[in-house]
Amino acid sequence: MTTDQVIDDIGAVLFDSLPRSDQRLRAQQYVRGLLTADGRKTLRNIAEQIGGTTARQSVHHFISDSSWDWRPVRQSLAAHVEALLQPRAWVVRPTVIPKAGVHSVGVEPRFVPATGQTVNSQQAYGAWLVGSHAVPTDWRLQLTESWLADAGRRQRANIPESVNTATAEACVRQLMPASGAGPQRLPVVVSVPGLDVTECARHLEGVAGPLLFRLDPGTRLRPDGAVLQPYSDRTTTAGQLAEAAGRLRRPAEWTRTRDERGETLATTLPVHLPAPAREPAAGRFDSAARRPLRLVAEWSGDDRRRPRLWLTDSADLPLGTLLRLTRLTDTADRDAARIADAVGMRDFVGRSYQGWHRHVTLASVAHLAVVLAGTAAFPATRPQQEAGPAGPAGHVA
Repeated sequence: MTTDQVIDDIGAVLFDSLPRSDQRLRAQQYVRGLLTADGRKTLRNIAEQIGGTTARQSVHHFISDSSWDWRPVRQSLAAHVEALLQPRAWVVRPTVIPKAGVHSVGVEPRFVPATGQTVNSQQAYGAWLVGSHAVPTDWRLQLTESWLADAGRRQRANIPESVNTATAEACVRQLMPASGAGPQRLPVVVSVPGLDVTECARHLEGVAGPLLFRLDPGTRLRPDGAVLQPYSDRTTTAGQLAEAAGRLRRPAEWTRTRDERGETLATTLPVHLPAPAREPAAGRFDSAARRPLRLVAEWSGDDRRRPRLWLTDSADLPLGTLLRLTRLTDTADRDAARIADAVGMRDFVGRSYQGWHRHVTLASVAHLAVVLAGTAAFPATRPQQEAGPAGPAGHVA
């Protein structure tokens, strides 16, 4: 099945929320433009695929100035991905979007932990549904105080008054699927370098599925003294706990990827979040600090001195299952590089906050079209949409 046929098939479902027929048509044309334009997927290059020079103004208006809401499209996209691809988990991951100028919404010099460099860029976070393929279905664009507190910048980028996403932790929390939202009960795997995991975990008791956070070795946790008696419930780092638990590690029974060599050793330890820096308000119970969690430490490959560390709230998932879930981040990284970048996920050059969100929403649809065009199991008929909202809950920021 070609991408054109896929777009015809899914477009009627994914763009059903757009109020006018010309908007639904333009959405499908824009997705086709993302898939066929040469080079960067700028509004100008996409317009050339739709109708040449005469289409530029209408394409710009449709993306940057129109009134259609991207959120219902993302909800339909998540429901469709669940029905067609049967994902195993959500993966929340960052996307750095380098920029040459200073006018694109959210752009500023920022340190990127993954590269160890300061890059003039936008910082986005995506929620991806992942199985054998990964498809992004929801996005947050981080806006720091230099944007939120500057009335002139907010007005020029048309940033709504309700938007307040100054931290990575706030973006990640907003991407979490809440109880009652579909896809139901899928695990959520968060792999965001530099994230304050303890700050995130304190506010996520309403998330529907089990949680797994990639941990920095310096993250502070409070171990169970019954397991590691020398620590006697005192707060220490995840890296120190993993080193102390070396005697507890054992061969992990799970299926390794083709690129992994040697034996994998792993263990889990019961831990808690450290007490908050400030005492909770009078009468409030700090349930987050008492919430039972597990530290997952994995030693694999050639360097056994640096284990991969994860924090989970799952009390019953087997160790092998947890390790398999962590490897879904590799699938998301792979498809981000080979599909998302190819369909122009990072190519929007406009200044509008709404324009950025509409572009990445339609690029996510184009991403799904590429996946489905290469999926033999893609059905000839569309699945029935589930009633009610689907996908990560929370307002778009």
